[in-house]
Amino acid sequence: KDILNSFKDDERILFWDLYNEPGNTGQLNKSLPLLKAVFRWSREVGLSQPLSVSVWNYSADFDSLNKFSLTNSDVITFHQYSSLSDVKNIVDSLRKYNRPLICTEYMARTNNSKFETHFPYFKEENISCINWGLVSGKSNTIYPWGSKEGSSEPGTWFHDIFRQDGTPFDSSEVKLIREITHNK
Repeated sequence: KDILNSFKDDERILFWDLYNEPGNTGQLNKSLPLLKAVFRWSREVGLSQPLSVSVWNYSADFDSLNKFSLTNSDVITFHQYSSLSDVKNIVDSLRKYNRPLICTEYMARTNNSKFETHFPYFKEENISCINWGLVSGKSNTIYPWGSKEGSSEPGTWFHDIFRQDGTPFDSSEVKLIREITHNK
């Protein structure tokens, strides 16, 4: 509540993503009481910005968490690291909430989640999207999940856009991003 109170009227905050991937690491519905509490605490503060908790696992095991997150979020946010057809199915299911959509995690080249397939779709559908990796480095997101420490650089990066020297992993991706965002 202290953080929320400190920034509850800060114009730099677009929205609050209150809880990253509830139920992850095998917790499943054990996360539901904390998820409910986080929303309650946030509403008590009286934030001027919208609230959200991203849905990220679409299996039946997560139905309770997802239902609570989606019905209590002011903005619908979601994670999706797979093919465009999977993304379209998820988006179709989320449209029924009639709220703005933001894909807060995507782009995993080796999972068939790519700028050239997903970014134009998000633009066409007026869905904001966030690629959380930018420069190869500390977070090592050029490697897919489960990679062993000390692995050599993969031929196809999992995530990230730029090398540490500022050169792009794939210059055609940067060109596409600039074209779609009108940032020539």
